[in-house]
Amino acid sequence: MGNEIYSQIDRSKQPESGPTPKIDLIKPKSFELKNGLTVLVVEDNKLPTFSLRITIDNPPVLEGEKSGLNSLSNALFGEGSKNIEKDTFNEEVDYLGASISMGMGFAFANGLTKHKERIFELLSDAALNPYFEEEELNKEKEKLITAIKGDENNPSSIAQRVRGVLAYTKNHPYGEFQTEESINNVSIKDIEDNYSMMFRPDNAFMVVSGDVKFEEIKKLVDKYFSKWKKSRKVLESKIIQPIDVKKSEINLIDMPDAVQSELSVMNITDLQTNSEDHHAALVTNFILGGSFNSYLNSNLREENGWTYGAGSSIARNKWTKATFRASTSVRNAVTDSAIVEILNEIHRIRNEYVSDKMLDAAKATYLGNFIMSTEDKSLLADFAVNIKTQNLPEDFYETFISKINDVTKEDVMRVAQKYLKTDNLRIVVVGKGTEIVENLENINYNRKLLPVRYFNKMGEQIEKPIFNKEISSDITAETIINNYIEKIGGSEKLNSVSTISLEASVTIPGAPFKPKAIIKEKSPNLTSMEMSVEGMGTLMKQKFDGNNGYMEQMGQKIPMENDQLESERSQKGLFDELYMDTAAMEIVSLGPVDGKDAYKIKTKENSFNYYDAESGLLIMTEESTTQGGNTITSITKFSDYREVDGILYAFKREINAGPQKIEFEITNVIFNEEISDEFFK
Repeated sequence: MGNEIYSQIDRSKQPESGPTPKIDLIKPKSFELKNGLTVLVVEDNKLPTFSLRITIDNPPVLEGEKSGLNSLSNALFGEGSKNIEKDTFNEEVDYLGASISMGMGFAFANGLTKHKERIFELLSDAALNPYFEEEELNKEKEKLITAIKGDENNPSSIAQRVRGVLAYTKNHPYGEFQTEESINNVSIKDIEDNYSMMFRPDNAFMVVSGDVKFEEIKKLVDKYFSKWKKSRKVLESKIIQPIDVKKSEINLIDMPDAVQSELSVMNITDLQTNSEDHHAALVTNFILGGSFNSYLNSNLREENGWTYGAGSSIARNKWTKATFRASTSVRNAVTDSAIVEILNEIHRIRNEYVSDKMLDAAKATYLGNFIMSTEDKSLLADFAVNIKTQNLPEDFYETFISKINDVTKEDVMRVAQKYLKTDNLRIVVVGKGTEIVENLENINYNRKLLPVRYFNKMGEQIEKPIFNKEISSDITAETIINNYIEKIGGSEKLNSVSTISLEASVTIPGAPFKPKAIIKEKSPNLTSMEMSVEGMGTLMKQKFDGNNGYMEQMGQKIPMENDQLESERSQKGLFDELYMDTAAMEIVSLGPVDGKDAYKIKTKENSFNYYDAESGLLIMTEESTTQGGNTITSITKFSDYREVDGILYAFKREINAGPQKIEFEITNVIFNEEISDEFFK
């Protein structure tokens, strides 16, 4: 009986979609205080909890020489109040099982309904009676400055910064960026003035949802927020509208140590959420780069295997013109090919009708996501806020499904031709100039070579760098290596070292802790590294005993793979340069690395060393290995050389391996400590 039922199903055909579900868009109840605060309430008693969100509809403001003001303001805001000190405030919030956070343009709280009045009271006190402390400001400045320094050589961070500068200019809120100087310009008075201007009720919307009653919320809001005063200062936002490049061009930012290129293809758009093109633009972007099966991802990831992901966006912003942007990260070797394929897919969606199957799938997926999102009843109030702040028609969300369903293949082509400007594309590339510039300068698009312009990490246009300088005939790999050996102490001194023991402080970007590392090396090739955090114990351990090795993490031992084992076994001593066969090595180039000219020497297959042309010191290594079937390029930077027992040793090391980045600040170096071979097992 069961077999007969299953035999009636034709599994070669995709099931037809049923009718689009209907959604219940009940409008929230609302009221307004005399100070201008608009309050929207959604009653939903499924769980004994509630949430409160305040959104302030502020325009973006240029911070100029005090760029970072809002970031610092947000960090200090909500940390206690003038009435309750920070630790006491946070302890009570935790005791209530609640959450409270806020910034210059928002505030948020949630918790159990039975605690709602106290949560209202705490939020109100922190929001309306903020206490900004000098000591806390200095701590937050230090954090921001540390983050900026950590991103100085991060291609992704640099790409984000330069994209903003090139699209909007530094004189636009979306183009300016924070520097150590601008952060240090911010004072407590600046924070207080910023709060007075930004955190204001006259353009604020409060959404309260959950297990609440309208009348009791009305009383609580009146009790705790009616004293919220309008700002006497006018919030000025003078925005210079961005403009497109006159002709499509490539903008290259050279990152000599980049293992991959960050690509962005972009142009200026002027699309608003209340535009008649809004729904068609959503579908168009979904097809081009807004989903896993999009044109861009299918091409660059699935067909070519060049990237982990590619995507696109068509931004909306009621305050300023915004951007269309298609982005991805690819290996240096395929940078030019990836750009060509992105341009091809943009051309495709502009000039070829999308298939019925792709269009239907895009609309169905988009609508499915939208319909599921409406199950969160608090979104009903958000919809109401959007209608007010984005100047949307009252039936915007009621007609949303039908307008998505009404999008045709003709609409997709029309919108693509209107907002994706193939003659005015800015192609921003952050990558390794020595490896990609020649191919970039030969990209032909619409039967014309795309011009290449050059910019530094701050988005300032510069002359084309000299990527490969002329090398004097009396400079060889042997002279460079011998010079380095002499610079750091000489062969006799280096040969006298049998073991090296290091202690280091480790920085892992994004990690909430700072591990300590103990590294030990014994000639010729025994190594051990252990990272630990006080109170947490050992995070990671890696050992190599001269023949075999492993990494241990979270109690799991993972043997080293063949490429890594071969690399470790090939080590002949603690200072590589003493054992190098310089006759088999070659100078690849003389070019810039972090603003210094450096000789790039091929030491062996897929391995390169970079030596500062002026100081003679090793400043970077580059090595490619295969792990799990993937090629991983690891770059290590060396700096802060100090003398220890007559030997110059690099006390700072930055390791970049794929998306991972680790920084070692060495605090202690001991040569010739007694260490048994058993230690490395």
